[in-house]
Amino acid sequence: MHELSLVNSLLEIVDDYASRESFKTVNCLHLSMGRLSCVDRDSLQFAFDVQAKGTIAEGARLSVELLPAVIYCFACGCETRQNYFDAVCSKCGSGQVTLTGGTEELRLVDMDVD
Repeated sequence: MHELSLVNSLLEIVDDYASRESFKTVNCLHLSMGRLSCVDRDSLQFAFDVQAKGTIAEGARLSVELLPAVIYCFACGCETRQNYFDAVCSKCGSGQVTLTGGTEELRLVDMDVD
C-alpha cells in the first residue's frame, strides 16, 4: 500500500508549510494525480484519515482532481485525452504513440488553512 508513504510525505509537506506560514488548521488539501498513477483514491483517503490523527490536518478534506491519460501520436501529430491507455491512436489507428500525461503520482496543488 504505497498510499501510506504518499500520505506521510504529504503530511511532511503540510508540516513544513505550517512552520513557515504559521497556520494552525488544515481544512482541505487540493491534490491532483494522473488516472494511470496506480493510486487508489479510497486507500489514499483511508491512509490520510489514519495518519492525520493528532496532526493539524486531522479532519481535513481531500479534494482530488484526476488527470486524464494523454496520448501523442507520432504518425498524425494528434494528442488525445483518454480515461485509459490504449497503445493505438484513437484518430488514425497508428501504433506509433507515446504516453505524455496521466501518470503523475500525486501532487499537492493548494491548501485551505486557518
